[in-house]
Amino acid sequence: MRAYCLFCQTQRCGVIASLLEMRGEVSRAFSPRILKRQRKQGVNVDRAYDLLPGYVFFFTEKELVDFSLLRGIDGVIRRIGSEEQGWQLIGGDYDFAMNLYRKDGMVGQITLIREGDAVRLSDPLFNGCSGTVAQIDYRKQRARVNYCFAGMDCFTWVSCELVRKTEMETENGHSF
Repeated sequence: MRAYCLFCQTQRCGVIASLLEMRGEVSRAFSPRILKRQRKQGVNVDRAYDLLPGYVFFFTEKELVDFSLLRGIDGVIRRIGSEEQGWQLIGGDYDFAMNLYRKDGMVGQITLIREGDAVRLSDPLFNGCSGTVAQIDYRKQRARVNYCFAGMDCFTWVSCELVRKTEMETENGHSF
């Protein structure tokens, strides 16, 4: 599976993803979304937001030799990646895109594991792009995750569940 990414006008991302899928050369296209937890009237509520506003990921089985499938689509600003690589995502960006693909473009609640004073991500989505937990809001049950995509430092707040390592070991039937 080959992964590509476009930078587009933010308000056109959904339409662009739909048009790419309708043209048939693309097996899946989406603008990634994330569930963020907010506190409204004393209750935590999950709402979907753009993970990377303005970015559309699309996936094909075969390598694209030309990008004629973009012809006539209004709102595409530029391709992400390098011409030498045929505009395909590679390395950590590819891993990130494929993890998004496995989640169908929607990032739900992630699990954080507390090991002593350290907290780490157990979700593989941010592993390929150097994801780290920068801050935790315990009251709103969300975490700020810093990560790198396409050479840019990015961050997002994501709803999370905090698990102690000993709780996970007990659930899995292991105890040390």
